Amino acid sequence: MQASVRRLVLYPLGAARLGPVTDLLLRPSPHLLSPRSRTLFSETGIWDKDYRTETRRRVEEWWHPRIMAQCFLQTTVSENKKKFYVLSMFPYPSGRLHMGHVRVYTISDTIGHFQRMRGHQVLNPMGWDAFGLPAENAAIERGLDPEEWTKRNIESMREQLDSLGLCFNWDREVTTCLPDYYRWTQYLFIKLFEAGLAYQKEAVVNWDPVDQTVLADEQVDENGCSWRSGALVEQKLLTQWFIKTTNYGKPLLDALADLPEWYGVKAMQANWIGECTGCYFDFKLKVNGKETGETLSAYSSSPETVFGAAYLAILPSHRLLHGSSSVRSVLEKAFQPGRGEQNFTPTPTCVDQWYVCSFLHFFLYVMFMLLFILLGAPDCSEEDLSVAKALNLKWITVLKSHEDGTETLINSDEFSGLTREEAFHSITQKAREQKVGGHLTSSKLRDWLISRQRYWGTPIPVVHCGSCGPVAVPEEDLPVTLPKLPSLSGKGASPLESAYDWVNCKCPRCKGPARRETDTMDTFVDSAWYYFRYTDPHNPQRPFERHLADHWLPVDVYIGGKEHAVMHLYYARFLCHFCRDQGLVDHRWNTVLYLFLLLMCIHMRMFINHHRHFQGTFSKAAGPGSDQGPDFQIGRQWTVPEERRNRLHRYSLPRSAVYLYMSWL
Repeated sequence: MQASVRRLVLYPLGAARLGPVTDLLLRPSPHLLSPRSRTLFSETGIWDKDYRTETRRRVEEWWHPRIMAQCFLQTTVSENKKKFYVLSMFPYPSGRLHMGHVRVYTISDTIGHFQRMRGHQVLNPMGWDAFGLPAENAAIERGLDPEEWTKRNIESMREQLDSLGLCFNWDREVTTCLPDYYRWTQYLFIKLFEAGLAYQKEAVVNWDPVDQTVLADEQVDENGCSWRSGALVEQKLLTQWFIKTTNYGKPLLDALADLPEWYGVKAMQANWIGECTGCYFDFKLKVNGKETGETLSAYSSSPETVFGAAYLAILPSHRLLHGSSSVRSVLEKAFQPGRGEQNFTPTPTCVDQWYVCSFLHFFLYVMFMLLFILLGAPDCSEEDLSVAKALNLKWITVLKSHEDGTETLINSDEFSGLTREEAFHSITQKAREQKVGGHLTSSKLRDWLISRQRYWGTPIPVVHCGSCGPVAVPEEDLPVTLPKLPSLSGKGASPLESAYDWVNCKCPRCKGPARRETDTMDTFVDSAWYYFRYTDPHNPQRPFERHLADHWLPVDVYIGGKEHAVMHLYYARFLCHFCRDQGLVDHRWNTVLYLFLLLMCIHMRMFINHHRHFQGTFSKAAGPGSDQGPDFQIGRQWTVPEERRNRLHRYSLPRSAVYLYMSWL
């Protein structure tokens, strides 16, 4: 491949006067010449060694309209050409590009041109991650409407991208704050809601006192500060919306094995998810035999021993001990200081008269230094055994050891007689079938908290009815659009609470009075599926046609910052798995090659330090008497002098990065 790269050259400007060759200038086709051929961009055909700024300006002015003409050519699906989907992380429209943008988009643009020259049909789209706190805060400071501020910034940044000569498929542009996009974000949320993966509960959450909104656990750094504002995060008890990403913990972890090497990113994903060796079981809580309406999900590292559980352990900050919990008063009365034991009887969740396990009484134990709700099974854990003995608890023995070292289950109803491994799979499978847990996950993974108490975000398409509870907005009534508000303060409750005409509505089910959900979605929900929408951006009937998504996906190259290797990538992979399960797409996110800019910079520095021969011109400008020729000329090897390496790295890393990419092909 490197040998062929040395022969890839662009036709010189002087060739434009030759008539028949003119058309070739407008086509990004490769022309193979001798390795010793020297081409130049020149109006006269005469090599000018004094490559001044004015010369470069004229070169760029000549090429710019020709390059931009390619940007507006629609990308059509062709079965005769191999597809290549190069995806850049779309920007937040802050109003001005910075060097991070320039680096990422120069790399994707160069790769896109290279793949076209190889004869591929290339998809290199661009869009705008346009919802979020920065736009709302900026609009509040300036007394503007966030929509007006955002659209103005998009127009400005679009002009800057065009001035750089970057060739994106602008016919596929998406903007997450427009109703034609967030209509389908709401559609996907409803699918999650109908699948039981989107739910609302009261929880102690992370509160950013500066941005006045809730943060997911992933958005709080190791010092307990907000990832965006830097403020020390506070704890608040609020009713919030969650997406049950923990149900996909094991599939997401296993799918990492099918991915190519991501230079540390796979390890970051695996460490974030953790070892998926256990699962959660859902239990309905009863007091004196009466239903309380409370459900408690407890993690078991050994699900096969669930029939031998002795207690449930919760944190002192758990919602059952605070807020509006129906069992709070009972727990406070039953609390025994010094033992940490709550004397009431929870029983397992019942679905179709089937129980996860058969015991009728065990204790709820408040344990300090606990990271999750724990189902204590003394038969398989020394720690659980010591707690149960300290509390004088009784439990059922469920494991029988044999002389050959194997263990089988006893006192476990229909699962008695099975080996531990067989019981593990049988019990978790039946729990999944009965929708009471059983999805393999890790003890440290948490569900995705998506509620945000701010205005500028996708409205959650749910209404709250006194009779029916939370009800999803019918698909035919989407999108639920944001109402116009006279002013925003950024303080206190959700701004949508003040839109009385918008909030008060009718229940779609019983037609009685109801109220709309006033929280908006985390912007990571918008960006978790934008790569799908690029494949069919103007479809008014569905998020995307399956055959178009299946044609373009998976993404061949994804370019962006490594700082998104955990949250964004985790959410995007989750939603891709979910869409496949829903029949919306045929693939999972399992063959995508990621080029992360941070690592690319590191590798390019090593590349520059250890390799002195490059195919082409990389430096920002050449001084008098230099033998470089115009910028980005391909077709000759250059020896980079020692004193110029720093300037090469400083000014031209994005452009030179393509050679590292080519070496991977």
